[in-house]
Amino acid sequence: MTEETRRGGGAEDGRPPKVVIVGGGFAGFQAARSLAKRMGDEVDIVLVSPTNYFLYLPLLPEVAAGILEPRRISVALAAALPRCVRHAPGEVDELDLDGHTIGWLDPEGVHHEAHWDRLVIAAGSVHKVLPVPGVTEYAQGFRGVPEALYLRDHLIRQVELAAMCEDPEERAARLTVVVVGGGYTGTEVTAQGYLFTKELAASRGLEEVPRWVLVSRGEILAGLAGHLSRNADRVLRERGVDVRTHEEVDEATGDGVRLSSSGEHIPTRTLLWCVGVRPDPLIDDLGVQVEQGRMVVDTRLRVPDHPHVFACGDAAAVPDRARPGEYTAMTAQHAERQGRLAGRNVAASLGTGRSRTYKHRDLGFVVDLGGFDAAANPLGVRLTGFPAHVVARGYHLISMPGNRVRTAVDWFLDVALPRQTAQLGLVRSPAVPLDSASPEVPQHGLGFPHGPASTRESGPEAGEVQSSGTFPGRSGGSAEAASPEGSVEGSSPARGAR
Repeated sequence: MTEETRRGGGAEDGRPPKVVIVGGGFAGFQAARSLAKRMGDEVDIVLVSPTNYFLYLPLLPEVAAGILEPRRISVALAAALPRCVRHAPGEVDELDLDGHTIGWLDPEGVHHEAHWDRLVIAAGSVHKVLPVPGVTEYAQGFRGVPEALYLRDHLIRQVELAAMCEDPEERAARLTVVVVGGGYTGTEVTAQGYLFTKELAASRGLEEVPRWVLVSRGEILAGLAGHLSRNADRVLRERGVDVRTHEEVDEATGDGVRLSSSGEHIPTRTLLWCVGVRPDPLIDDLGVQVEQGRMVVDTRLRVPDHPHVFACGDAAAVPDRARPGEYTAMTAQHAERQGRLAGRNVAASLGTGRSRTYKHRDLGFVVDLGGFDAAANPLGVRLTGFPAHVVARGYHLISMPGNRVRTAVDWFLDVALPRQTAQLGLVRSPAVPLDSASPEVPQHGLGFPHGPASTRESGPEAGEVQSSGTFPGRSGGSAEAASPEGSVEGSSPARGAR
């Protein structure tokens, strides 16, 4: 291994080269695992992420619907990654690509800084917030465990308040849920949520069936195969979901939403925003070439003009060799495979193995529509109904890096027993703002990001501690800490204030 290859990573001081991975999602998790498998203790791997777990995002709708407990899809990094990978809990607030330094703020507000020899940026994505009046005030997103837990409690609360309401118009509004976005997330949340609230309303003695309205500017699941789109649309409509395709929300107000094409006003207390994602704002001020907000990389996932920096997942614009001139979609399949390749190519840059280019073969998608309904096209085979349901759950169990038995047990109990409907109120509305750079953690005094730290400490091999702060473009949370009972709900009807 040459000194140029190691670039200060042990050529003179004898220490192994340090590789820092930003992000613990599909891409970052797989990059750490792939690199550790190839190099082990020959390299110092540090993974920086605000949570100490890998979140299996495709099953998040089942957490909101009360089928799975949140720890089932939250696999601890220490349990799933080799011991040679060290986890640094924190939010990155400084990143110098030329100086090979990185800074992050830990859960207690202490700033750490470290030098790196190789950097993998797998920061993922956040909610895409469009300039629609009222959306940031009244809508809720769906990207992390806090949002899923809040939505579950919110739905239970609205049904129980409706059961005690004597005003028919207010009761109807509380039993109405508007979901904006007919993509993967919006479709599955609607499918699972409708069944959950229908069962919940019946258990509370309500004769009315909750109304779910799915608003999509195109067809349902427009980016996927036509087979998946048509079947998902059919299942939702047959259940009674009000599917509005080629429609958009024009405004969110204090008592509902207004649609753009028809001008119809839909009274509701629940507005769920699932219109898509955008790359993490961490990369906004790095001074690198971007396309559609994503870092441009070559087919080996290297950042131009920065040979020691790699990027993968939603934050990277990776050339799609199957579609010349285009970039790979922001999906878990791409993120997972790009992460594995990034780990391989980082190892190759350090003298272990050979680097490869990214080429993806579509293995198909699965869409779980709740109950025993699903749609799938594994390897091009079209499946619907119960066979697709079995394939979907089998695929998820194989893909999860842990907790498979516990997840399967929860699925069995969901069939055998009624769902638990206790409203714990652990996550309150101020903790889950829509316009957040960190939807994976609660945004309040107990979570990220923090204001300036009152104390400064050095972590293990972190180097000199600098003053704390927030990265440009990363939004902050409420400055007030939550009370033991949780903070008071805001004025938004989507937050259940009335």
